[in-house]
Formats: sequence, structure tokens, C-alpha cells
Amino acid sequence: MPESPNTPWIRLLLAFFTWFGSVLMLLFVPVILAIPYLMYQWRSRGLPTAEELTADKTFIFISIAGIVPTHLLTLALVWLVVTEGRRKPFWETIKFKWPRSMHPVVATFIYVFIAAVLLGIGFLATTLWGGSKTQLDLLVESSIPARFATAFVATFTAPLVEELVYRGVLYSAIERALGTAVAIGAVSLLFAGVHVFQYINNVSVITVITLLSFTLTVVRASTGSVLPCFIIHLVFNGIQSLVIALTPFLNLGQSS
Repeated sequence: MPESPNTPWIRLLLAFFTWFGSVLMLLFVPVILAIPYLMYQWRSRGLPTAEELTADKTFIFISIAGIVPTHLLTLALVWLVVTEGRRKPFWETIKFKWPRSMHPVVATFIYVFIAAVLLGIGFLATTLWGGSKTQLDLLVESSIPARFATAFVATFTAPLVEELVYRGVLYSAIERALGTAVAIGAVSLLFAGVHVFQYINNVSVITVITLLSFTLTVVRASTGSVLPCFIIHLVFNGIQSLVIALTPFLNLGQSS
């Protein structure tokens, strides 16, 4: 059955609803999960102030760990939208596959190399231009559990869920309705914009995230697949997560 002329625009609205829903869940689900702890604090010590919460290691850890169920809920939302209520196959529809033009092993090496180049550029940018500690830095440095929780989320849930939302649902809908160039620009800016708050104090880091976003979206456009974007994102985040997890122990070794 041929598509209705309005179908691309309906899918575009549904894609933006999915993206907006993912952002709302990221904002509110961790806070909702922290409510029992906040109630305990209220009953035992009185209502905590905003300053006290930003310094509360337990609250920070709960907020970071709460991203895991947030990503699971987002994944469920993406699944419902992509499969249209179980009427379509998920992975095939969202184009999570190897590009046909390259052997998987060769493709993997290329995507890992791209991630390594991006990491190298990021290292040079932050080394040369420096900048203040970001909001994410402060969260990570608040405690060892927060550090490990951040590393876990950045490696095991964020790359998959973010790529399915941005380079999967959102990119496909914008490309179909408005064309490839608009899709690349819009998705790149939306992805980078959502991450700005985490890095608001550091222009060099924001620049690197924007470059990452643009690269991932161009790879999505050129390969027609989300899987390459996931591999690049996974390697990029995974190496940084390893550094995040090991830094306290390396520093301890240096100081002893």
C-alpha cells in the first residue's frame, strides 16, 4: 500500500514526540526515583536546601543511577514507536545493521579508528584550551560510587539508547520529510544541545561534543545504518569511562 502524502509529517511529529519524551524522562525519572531518599532526609533532618542536595553524595549517586531505568523506559518508548505496536521488526526497521558496502571486520576497524581520532581531537582541545570543570566533572568527583555509576551509564546504556533516539528515530523521520542536509544539521544540533548543560562551563568540551554529534550523524547519512554510529559512540564513551573509573586509583598510586 503506498504511503499517504501526510505520512512523513506524521512520522516526523511522532519522532519529535519520542525525542521530547526521552528528554523529559531524563529530567524527571531520576528525581522521582530519589523521592524516597528525599522523604527520609526530610523526616530525619528537615527539608534539604538546593545547596545541600548538590553536596549530598547519596543523592548524587541515586540521580546518576536513576539514568539506567530512564534509558530502559526510553528504549521501551522507542520500541513502541518503531514497531508501531509490534507490527514491524524493530532492528530491521530502525536500520541497526552492518552497511552492505563493507565487510563487518573492516567496518569495525574503521569505526574504532574514527572514535580514536575523535578522542585524540578531544584530548588536544581540552589540553590546549582547558576550561573550567563541567557539571559532569563535579558529579563524577563527588564519590567513588558516583564515578562508577557514571562510567556504567556512559558505556552500557547511553550509546545504544541515544543512537536509537537520535540517529534512529529522529534522523529517519527528518530525512524522509525534509531531506538529508536538514536531518544532519537538526539531529547534530539537538544531540549537542541536550549535552550542553553537562558541559556549560567548558567551551572546548562543548566543541568536541558538537564535533562528535556531527560525525555520528554524517556516518548515519553515509552508511544508511545506526550500527556504525553505535560502535563509534560506544568506543568513544567506553574509553573515557575507563579513564573515569581508574583515575582515583591511578592518582592514589602516584601519591604513594
